[in-house]
Amino acid sequence: MQRKLWIILALVLVVPGLMTMVSCATQTGGQQTETTTTTPPEAPKAPMAPDTSAADRAKEMARNQFLNENVHFAFDSAVLSPRGQDVLKRKAAWLNDNPGVSVVVEGHCDERGTPEYNMALGERRAESARAFLVDTGVSSSRLRTTSYGEERPLDPRSSEEAWAKNRRAQFRIQ
Repeated sequence: MQRKLWIILALVLVVPGLMTMVSCATQTGGQQTETTTTTPPEAPKAPMAPDTSAADRAKEMARNQFLNENVHFAFDSAVLSPRGQDVLKRKAAWLNDNPGVSVVVEGHCDERGTPEYNMALGERRAESARAFLVDTGVSSSRLRTTSYGEERPLDPRSSEEAWAKNRRAQFRIQ
């Protein structure tokens, strides 16, 4: 008699638990599907913060453009071309939008000429770019110059195309 009582008690407790588990999820074709229940509507949410990732990406793109756009010079010259002046105007605008940034203007040359001559020419190119930025309103205290002469070519080949790439003022954020 006691054994029947335990079996009945087990059935009364276990069967409803099994029924609940079976009704919540079933398996078909190896995938589990769940039953959908409705929940009461949520309370209104607080306004979300604006998407700053787009603004951050735009700032990063502008910074990269500033760093990657060089000012190029003619052979044996430190005179800014109209195109070089346009590049420097964009750089001045970026610097004015980022007043906490200081920059090193690097002067570079192609491989022709003596190392001493190219160091001096690289310095004149860097100073030319710096003077233009100061004339457009960038504080001179934020700008430093250096020359690498022919020591850091962008293109190591010995061709007119390579030399044109290497005659440049390049910018580095301090």
